[in-house]
Amino acid sequence: MSTTPDLLYSEEEEALRSAVRDLLTDRCDPAAVIARTESDTPHDLALWKTLTDGMGLAGLLVPEELDGQGATHREAAVVLEELGRAVAPVPYLTSAVVATEALLECGADDLLAQLATATSIGALAVGLHTAPGAAFATVRVENGHLHGELTGIADAAVADLLLVPADDGGLYAVDSAAVTVTPQVSFDLTRPLATVRLDGVAGRRVGDAGPAVRRALRAGAGLLASEQLGLAEWTLTETVRYLKERKQFNRPVGGFQALKHRLAGLWLETVGLRAAARNAADALATGEDADVAAAVAQAYAASVAVHAAEEALQLHAGIGMTWEHPVHLYLKRAKADSIAYGTAGAHRAALAELVDLRAP
Repeated sequence: MSTTPDLLYSEEEEALRSAVRDLLTDRCDPAAVIARTESDTPHDLALWKTLTDGMGLAGLLVPEELDGQGATHREAAVVLEELGRAVAPVPYLTSAVVATEALLECGADDLLAQLATATSIGALAVGLHTAPGAAFATVRVENGHLHGELTGIADAAVADLLLVPADDGGLYAVDSAAVTVTPQVSFDLTRPLATVRLDGVAGRRVGDAGPAVRRALRAGAGLLASEQLGLAEWTLTETVRYLKERKQFNRPVGGFQALKHRLAGLWLETVGLRAAARNAADALATGEDADVAAAVAQAYAASVAVHAAEEALQLHAGIGMTWEHPVHLYLKRAKADSIAYGTAGAHRAALAELVDLRAP
């Protein structure tokens, strides 16, 4: 018999949040993130090393016997909230969640240990837009070697280990040094996409692609909502702060009733997103109704995160339109996240199937 989940943050989760936020405040300020987007190295691998080597966060979902932390999706969700607040350009979602979940399904213990200790960065070679349960592109297997091209692969540029689905139904572990990775133009400059080309590459079959990819994308979709929550909370908080400082007609702009109503509505949306995101994280941790919880979270999260970022941009007025102000990073991340791991529409359709409420 199922019990009502406790969606409140535990003391341990709050302590984790505090530690991650302090680190990001010191090491991931908006100006530095903007500067990285203008360079050839948008990923902050020094920050990634601190998060993983210093704090052990890459292995939260990996059992302790495999050098992981043996924690749950709830703790990973807290980390993603803070990374979302900072639009941190690190491959946490793609490596520590999505690639890790795929390997957990396959039981590839040695590779899991590499990801848990951040010896390697992993990436699932499935387009970022792909929803859980949807069809995904594969490469050909010919004479034991892999041939083909896969597009829209998030964080492939910094991955050491690629998990590649093939047409024989297998999921293959491939050394990224053996493939050609070509950057694609990405709307979200803090989570770059790339095309991966394999020309007769050797790979190690680690398991069946179908269940591994489905599990990985479900976790990605469910925990992406926590990243979207962090993004929405930052944009709302910064907008309120700015409107308290900015004056018009010798009054703080935030005192105008019309703006109060807009902010109050946005706050209610964000609170709803927090409930959906926490429920998804808890369901993934317990394995209870995880498909439904992830679909609900993603059916709701995209519109809230985009709305929060749009309001932030608009209510910051002229300064919000400048490249130097970080709000554009949040809007681009929110828009990119709105199609990552499936659109809201795709998740609503999946949810209808899951709860047997199909359209007539």
